[in-house]
This record gives sequence, structure tokens and C-alpha cells, in this order.
Amino acid sequence: MVLQIRSNGQITLPTALRRKANLKEGDMLVADLEEDGSIRLTPQVAIDRSQAYFWTKRWQDGEREADDDLIEGRYQDFTSMDDLIADLSGG
Repeated sequence: MVLQIRSNGQITLPTALRRKANLKEGDMLVADLEEDGSIRLTPQVAIDRSQAYFWTKRWQDGEREADDDLIEGRYQDFTSMDDLIADLSGG
């Protein structure tokens, strides 16, 4: 499929391609220039600003670490808040 760049830098994705990729008007795409010079377009979901921090690399790395801890059994259950506080206090 060949696309033409218009004078203002716009391209049009053909209807068949948009349907196959399930893209709708207003959807966002991220454009990445690959090492070989090709351009990759990837659909991007908009995230509300109040939720953006939860999608940062730092937060997502922490989520993966927590998931790994749960899978590996690296956690402790407490029957009460007092037991938790006592454990945190070293007593």
C-alpha cells in the first residue's frame, strides 16, 4: 500500500486499513522512526492527567516487582493492624 504525503505533511490511511486496525476518527497514533528508516505507527490510548503517573516507567516497574513478590511468596499476612504496626516497629 502506497501513501502520499500532502503539502502540509498529512497522509490518509485508507478505509480498509483503518477498519482492519480498528482505528476510528480521533484515535491517536505514535510514530516511531526505526533504525532502518521505516516508520512504525502504533495506536496510543489517551490517559487522563490525574492517572498519568500510574503509567510511568517507574510506577509500572514497581507494579511488576510487586507482582513478582506475590508470585514468589515474598510477602507476609497480618491478622490485624496492630500486628502490622508491631512488625514494622520491630516488636
